[in-house]
Amino acid sequence: MIYVLILVLVGLMGMTLFSLLKGLNAFRQTIDGNLDPEGALRLQMQQNKMMWARIKYQGAAVAVVVILLAVTGGGR
Repeated sequence: MIYVLILVLVGLMGMTLFSLLKGLNAFRQTIDGNLDPEGALRLQMQQNKMMWARIKYQGAAVAVVVILLAVTGGGR
């Protein structure tokens, strides 16, 4: 059980990093300055989408850490 939780935690951490990097890339493309308004709006929407994905993955990772601590009796 513990090993499964650790694998899930590592996977969530990887997805968090992926969404962070994808959002930062969209931000980098936005500041180029030579975008039409529609392209800039598309990139801003992608930034927002990646931010919410990152928040969801981080929340799930925190929940897995709490479950992992509860299962192992950590902190006692």
